[in-house]
Amino acid sequence: MESNSKSHIFVHLFSLALLLSTFSSVSELNEFCDSGIGLGESKCGISLSTSSSKILIKGGTVVNAHREEVADVYVEDGIIIAVKPNIKVPDHVTVLDATGKFVMPGGIDPHAHLAMNGLGMETVDDFFSGQAAALAGGTTMHIDFVIPVNGSLTAGFETYIKKAMKSCMDYGFHVAVTKWDEVVSKEMEIMVKEKGINSFKFFLAYKGVFMVNDELLLEGFKKCKSLGALAMVHAENGDAVYEGQKRMIELGITGPEGHALSRPPSLEGEATARTIRLASFVNTPLYVVHVMSIDAVEEIARARKTGQRVIGEPTAAGLALDGSGVWDPDFITAAKFLMSPPLRAPGHDKALQAALSTGVLQLVGTDHCSWNSTQKALGMNDFRKIPNGVNGIEERMHLVWDIMVFHVFVQESGQISVTDYVRVTSTECARIFNIYPRKGAILPGSDADIIILNPNSSFEITAKSHHSRSDTNVFEGTKGKGKVEVTIAGGRIVWENDELKVVPGSGKYVEMPPFSYLFDGIDKLDAKYLSSLKAPVKRFKSTA
Repeated sequence: MESNSKSHIFVHLFSLALLLSTFSSVSELNEFCDSGIGLGESKCGISLSTSSSKILIKGGTVVNAHREEVADVYVEDGIIIAVKPNIKVPDHVTVLDATGKFVMPGGIDPHAHLAMNGLGMETVDDFFSGQAAALAGGTTMHIDFVIPVNGSLTAGFETYIKKAMKSCMDYGFHVAVTKWDEVVSKEMEIMVKEKGINSFKFFLAYKGVFMVNDELLLEGFKKCKSLGALAMVHAENGDAVYEGQKRMIELGITGPEGHALSRPPSLEGEATARTIRLASFVNTPLYVVHVMSIDAVEEIARARKTGQRVIGEPTAAGLALDGSGVWDPDFITAAKFLMSPPLRAPGHDKALQAALSTGVLQLVGTDHCSWNSTQKALGMNDFRKIPNGVNGIEERMHLVWDIMVFHVFVQESGQISVTDYVRVTSTECARIFNIYPRKGAILPGSDADIIILNPNSSFEITAKSHHSRSDTNVFEGTKGKGKVEVTIAGGRIVWENDELKVVPGSGKYVEMPPFSYLFDGIDKLDAKYLSSLKAPVKRFKSTA
């Protein structure tokens, strides 16, 4: 990607109605454009879209999670119409030559935080800039996390629907649960039955803010099971982390390294083991977000070996980086790497890669939660005040290809196949959250969310060329092979020739129905459990 690529962002206004539906006034549009994309001067140009609603992708290797084949792909009005060799079309159809390249489903990022509030601030990437960055990197849908407002799921959901009005690609929501009462229980039902939510997240960390205790966790797990919603956990022992933070401060360790030292892998492993056992006790599927350590991987592997339904999600940062960055003598450099759970010592990254390649971990997220260096500097004298989060929504597809697939082609240490790449970056996410094959597939009837990846093309990641509004990038200077050259979202070409052509307000909210494949047979397991109890015992009355 060339260093000036972020200047090639054009907001295409298909109609006045679309414009008015997104912005209430011309002054608001100007304010939106002035906010810019990335660093430097805003380049929020306005021009009419020339993108055809009919697209033919010719001669590429079409890759789904179950197979790859050389075929053409014909798209019309946002839907894939045909996938077969030698499709003939009239002259007015836009034709893209994909000879020698891979044609794949657009990526789905299961874990990102756009326009998230924390420590009295909001992340620099909102639903426009974050999604624009995603599209430049080949991701065509993300699932964000609704944070409750004063514990209210409904108020939180309404807040995030408003935040997403600027979206330029499709998105879904998970909903966090941070307290428990009958109101929250009822709201969970409403979220699932009326709002298109099929997953709820529980934080075992962030004591005094989001953290829940085991009693609440059990109530939440039971409710998730009854609704067919997937329980998700941030697995760190929050009480122990709080003690670790106090210990670091008492030792005079106030810099970013104190963050990593206060929450070692053992605390992630303990919380992962505990939630796995509690999920088993309730007999409900479990999704462990941002798995960062060998300790957590071992617990997930042990549970899956017994047949328990546990999903593990590593992040792009966890696969590509180790935790040495927080020891950098420059505070801004060190602080940009701060996230929770933290990046780990060398060796954990390789273990995560191995776990992904062997199926212990199933899909890759990012936990994209981007802050700029000024925001990170608020914790200059106390690591507890550094906002947690790193970038990754733009970089994920390239990094996973380079780390996990590319070396197959040069006969080095490639760990997964091209079809597996599609599975871990797109298809498995769609299956877990019950939107397959609408998403995560190149099949007739699927949404036309498609990327063309050139395995012979190179990429380089820099803060100067990325499309996030952050002024730093944790993958700074990373170079690799395999570049997304074209991104099609909703049947529109939104990334081509290092140019973004994105429409604020064009993204759609994707409702995700309950009872995904992870719930298949749960009732039979419950019946088996009940029959195994051999209780209650029928006792005779004593005559003594």
